[in-house]
Amino acid sequence: MDPKAFKSERAGRTVRVPGQAGYWAFVPRALPPDLAWTPKLVGTLSYATHALGELSGLGRSLPNPHLLIWPFMHQEAVLSSRIEGTRASLSDLYAYEAGSPALVEALGDVREVHNYMLALEYGLGRIEELPLSLRLLREIHARLLDGVRGGHSTPGEFRRSQNWIGVPGSTPSNAPFVPPPPSDMDTCLNAFEAWLHTESDLPPLVRIALAHHQFEVIHPFLDGNGRIGRLLIIFLMCLWELLSEPLLYLSAYFEAHRDEYYDRLLAVSQKGEWEEWLVFFLEGVAVQARDACARARKLQDLRENYRQRVQAGRTAARLLQALDLLFARPIISIPMLCETLDLNFPPAQRYVDRLCKLGILREITGKSRNRLYVAEEIMRAVQEPIPPPEVGPTEGIEA
Repeated sequence: MDPKAFKSERAGRTVRVPGQAGYWAFVPRALPPDLAWTPKLVGTLSYATHALGELSGLGRSLPNPHLLIWPFMHQEAVLSSRIEGTRASLSDLYAYEAGSPALVEALGDVREVHNYMLALEYGLGRIEELPLSLRLLREIHARLLDGVRGGHSTPGEFRRSQNWIGVPGSTPSNAPFVPPPPSDMDTCLNAFEAWLHTESDLPPLVRIALAHHQFEVIHPFLDGNGRIGRLLIIFLMCLWELLSEPLLYLSAYFEAHRDEYYDRLLAVSQKGEWEEWLVFFLEGVAVQARDACARARKLQDLRENYRQRVQAGRTAARLLQALDLLFARPIISIPMLCETLDLNFPPAQRYVDRLCKLGILREITGKSRNRLYVAEEIMRAVQEPIPPPEVGPTEGIEA
């Protein structure tokens, strides 16, 4: 790491790590920084807060928001993992959960994405019982890396050796960024945890943006820091009651603007550009909140349409349950339906046949055994691009 690239000490300082192969590392200052409340930052914060409030209100008004949470969680798992190099698709994840023999046997990237789902579910449950602490982050990390690539990197434990961020083959000497050495990391982590639990006059969205950056700079694990840092965002939004339901995820925005995402993170450390990072983060919140509102309404409309079509004839209550299951699991198998709804095989097959006849499901394997069925309209509602809002987050705001 070149210390000359770090021209400001506003976010932290560079330190020389002694030893035979001495190198430089970056040690962040404790939060919070002194911020310049520029008109652009204030305006973007206002826009993001309003968009997030609209999404939270929508979550409270939906008759069954829990059905719609799952598609958002699954898409987040895929996109957050993709930022780290996985290639598994949303269809792969759903097929894996449906028990696809080929994917269960192959594992690979899809297991990593599935672990992200498990870590997300676990964390959302635990923050109702425990403070968001270093202990909880270690527990979540253990589930994220259980039995997958990176599983050798001490899952559930903070690092005791140096890591760095750079291209494969780089070293601490030539990597663009080197997080604090272990001797300083513990101090940084303890200060970070204390700050999370300290009352603050800063707007919660700003605090979350600061927290995400600080965690990524400390980089306390040997692997999985990016994914844990993005999970931290949704945990804090729910813990600090910015959302009524976990419906907002920023990985889609970070993935779409990947280079800028990394550049903004690094520019804080090198140049002290906190305000630019905050504007980028808050614009992401606004964009994804609007996107989530549109998708949630689309999924809800689709569910109502399906229920009307199914109820046009004689309908068993279990068929409606099977229909609702599609919003959590748009790719299903008969065994999965039997297990989830406690059904015998013959009625489960009848329900699937009925949904296929109505055009809600389609068989996708072409096999006589181990068949999988997809609800294509639900998959499109989750994945297809949503037109952006007509008014942008900085329109009418002085630059």
